[in-house]
Amino acid sequence: MLKKNRSPSSRRAEIQHLHQVYACGQTTLPACGLLRFLHKEQMELTANEEVVESLIDRYEIEETARESRSMTFEGFLRYMESKDCCVFNQAHARVYQDMDQPLTNYFISSSHNTYLTGDQLVGKSHLDAYICALRKGCRCLEIDCWDGPDMEPVVYHGYTLTTKILFKDVITTVEQHAFEVSAYPVILSLENHCSQEQQEVMAQYLISILGDKLLKAPLDHLINRDLPSPNDLQYKILIKNKKLKHKTEAAAGTEAEESVDEGEEEEEDEEEEEEDACNQTKARFWSPRKAGSKVKKKTVVVAKALSDLVIYTGSVKFVSFCYSRDNQNYYENTSMAEKKARKLAKTSGADYVKHNQKFLSRIYPAGSRTSSSNYNPQEFWNVGSQLVALNFQSLGLAMDLNDGRFQDNGGCGYVLKPVVLMSSQKSFDPTCSQHGIKPTHLLLKVISGSNLPVPKSGKALDPFVRVEIHGTPSDSKRKSTQTVKGNSLSPYWDSDMNFTIAVPELCLIRFCVRDQTGLLSSEFVGQYTLPFTSLKKGYRWVPLRSRDGCSLDPASLFVFVWCS
Repeated sequence: MLKKNRSPSSRRAEIQHLHQVYACGQTTLPACGLLRFLHKEQMELTANEEVVESLIDRYEIEETARESRSMTFEGFLRYMESKDCCVFNQAHARVYQDMDQPLTNYFISSSHNTYLTGDQLVGKSHLDAYICALRKGCRCLEIDCWDGPDMEPVVYHGYTLTTKILFKDVITTVEQHAFEVSAYPVILSLENHCSQEQQEVMAQYLISILGDKLLKAPLDHLINRDLPSPNDLQYKILIKNKKLKHKTEAAAGTEAEESVDEGEEEEEDEEEEEEDACNQTKARFWSPRKAGSKVKKKTVVVAKALSDLVIYTGSVKFVSFCYSRDNQNYYENTSMAEKKARKLAKTSGADYVKHNQKFLSRIYPAGSRTSSSNYNPQEFWNVGSQLVALNFQSLGLAMDLNDGRFQDNGGCGYVLKPVVLMSSQKSFDPTCSQHGIKPTHLLLKVISGSNLPVPKSGKALDPFVRVEIHGTPSDSKRKSTQTVKGNSLSPYWDSDMNFTIAVPELCLIRFCVRDQTGLLSSEFVGQYTLPFTSLKKGYRWVPLRSRDGCSLDPASLFVFVWCS
């Protein structure tokens, strides 16, 4: 159904109406009226006279109004279109969470095949990919290491035509950019295919290039069997790799972890049909191997020099939740392909949550995703996996959700997991529809849009807004406004959407503006994603972002938010 427009400046008219209501017939909005507006409409219940005075000083430029401690409509409009009225809580634009809990208690922004700028068959490997990921707040980077000529280890996607870069250049780039946007630890996840000799070269580079930033020994003050906190590890770089077992551990009956199988992804998923597709595609690049043949296992022994640099992030193979509970050490973590992780999340959700309370776990995209596409990360955050790794170079829903999740807590790359995922008293299974928690009711009124980007054709949009809730399976929903015909400048929807949410602290809200191009077809215009817990109530504007996550300012939406 097409909706008629109300006026060419619907947001301005809406704000003018609010100004008039709270000005109570006066030409300017007095301080007491502004305070009443903050309490009643914006749900800013802690606002007081001091807050009101500061808003008048900040946004009112007319001298007479400032002197009488009131706001003209123009001053009120400036305030309503400022960051103070953004839908994202500005208090969450800085680090505000407790950063003294063990690493297991945080979602950690993580990248897969970080070196790639394109697909994983013929794409380019580039140092810029590491810089981009780090500047987006990524804290876990993947480095696929292979023997190179002249004893120089190289980084690329093995058995493919992806280009190669030097390991030492990757480490130099990480050293230079690791802490530009966040002081919290960076984990280098090594997919290690190198000979012992070149692993020793890798270890030398890690030590000489990273210097004091490299964590080379356990922290002295940690005496309990918990992982250190982000605060404990500020400005430190950790190495994630297989680690040699101490002789005492091996003698006690613990299986020796003296080798790794070549190809984390291929080996983990070899029995899965989707991986066979990848192997057949990759086989075209191998010689003399025939298409359809399996990857032959090659044992890579971990060099002691590299093993010694693995402190709190030792990689071990996942066997079962019971096996991990009885045998896994707190400083060991597992890596798992999405299909296996998805199966476990569906069949043993509560056990998965408990496992992730004790251990770090990493999820990575299936090897069959040769175009470097991504899965939906929400399904693995739901079970508390910390290192949910995505192809940062691939744009779309998955990266929108990742950007939304990690803009929280100052964009530092570490976000504290919600209490439901950390409670030892109460079991939580995200796949259950009943959680024994009083549901939250969310009302979203999508009022209008402003300055939406026009396509290259220059034709005005036929825009509509789709609001998506991403959370547990029972909470994940979407609703759309009507379509407004031929208006990019100031479309007016005035559309109410009601949602009932059982576990809001896990949810992300995504506003997506689309252009109706046909009866059943539409094209992406802009989006904005944020955690439910960062949602501000009242009349708010939503800043829109492009497909690659860049600001589309001044393009925005005007909405009203209410929760109960």
